[in-house]
Amino acid sequence: MNKNTLEIVLLKGEEILKEAGILEAKLDAWYLLEYYFHITRSEFFLNPRKEINPSMTKEYLSLIQKRADRIPLQYITGEQEFMGLTYKVTPDVLIPRQDTETLVEEVMKVANHKKVLDLCTGSGCIIISLSVLCNLEKALGTDISKEALAIAKENASNHQAEVIFLEGNLLESVTESFDIIVSNPPYIPTTDIDGLMTEVREHEPILALDGREDGLYFYRKIVKEAPNYLNPGGMLFLEIGYNQGEALMNLLGESGYEDIRLIKDLAGHNRVVYGRIQ
Repeated sequence: MNKNTLEIVLLKGEEILKEAGILEAKLDAWYLLEYYFHITRSEFFLNPRKEINPSMTKEYLSLIQKRADRIPLQYITGEQEFMGLTYKVTPDVLIPRQDTETLVEEVMKVANHKKVLDLCTGSGCIIISLSVLCNLEKALGTDISKEALAIAKENASNHQAEVIFLEGNLLESVTESFDIIVSNPPYIPTTDIDGLMTEVREHEPILALDGREDGLYFYRKIVKEAPNYLNPGGMLFLEIGYNQGEALMNLLGESGYEDIRLIKDLAGHNRVVYGRIQ
């Protein structure tokens, strides 16, 4: 009887994902092999013909089938790396994106010894990364989702980050002032949601994606209310969609912010808008 080996089950996984139309079939099959068998690439190449028992083969291929069904890889493995740190993720939180690292990197330039507030914190990846990588005076994250906050608190505990989390819509639960407010709010126009990839549309929390009519609903609220919660000279950093730069710069300008800047991500797309109050 033919025995399954690591090499054979990996090829089976790749084939299933290719037939399902998964663009990164080869890579995703490998990630799931690495995750399930707790194996590194070097270990695999040293012994690709290591025999795998039928039950383990079945379990691995069940993970492959989940990916073939368009469940995001990160929700299958339950984790995602962000800013060099590993974060727990579930369908209750948005999967951290590399694009958002641009936002964190910009805040890091001015965050030392500052009080920082993160709105729409989700998994907590922004405020926890800042807390771990900077010397913050205070770190606070808010989110409307109780489920998301449970994940954020777990992530903070895993990284021994001193972050306070409050449940509330944007600033409604905040009672003090900060030097920096940062946010990656929902910014996809409602009419664009149906056009998103299946993985995003059907599995990531719509609450964290839907920016209402024109995608600017939450920006308007944050830009308007933030000055009431910023110390003199306080700074606002917002992640934006690639085509929202001009609208956000105008919004900040009309609201009296100064030193307004637009920052691009590594791909050259507009990604962060910055403004400061007097």
